[in-house]
Amino acid sequence: MKRKKRRKGIQLKHFILLLIAFYLGKTLISQSMQMKELEERRMKEEQEVIKLEKEIEVLEEEIEKRDSLEFLEKVAREELKLVKPREIMYIDINKQNNIFKEFSK
Repeated sequence: MKRKKRRKGIQLKHFILLLIAFYLGKTLISQSMQMKELEERRMKEEQEVIKLEKEIEVLEEEIEKRDSLEFLEKVAREELKLVKPREIMYIDINKQNNIFKEFSK
């Protein structure tokens, strides 16, 4: 009788230890998967930060260029279609998109 109780007690302990081991294994796998996902997310975020830093750099350079006379002249010619004094602008009607051609006298 004592042996049966003892055997059941040992079996119960083994079962409980097995459940604990299973739970710990499941938790470990779950956490490692979460860590992997978080690491991938961190890498993507770092790449996005690098991309945005480069974009900021380009925009800062563009801001600096806006103060120059060359930039103002470019905007006046390309967007406003202005010309210099004594300069004649011809429109090529043979082209589909009507790109302006400029000739100086």
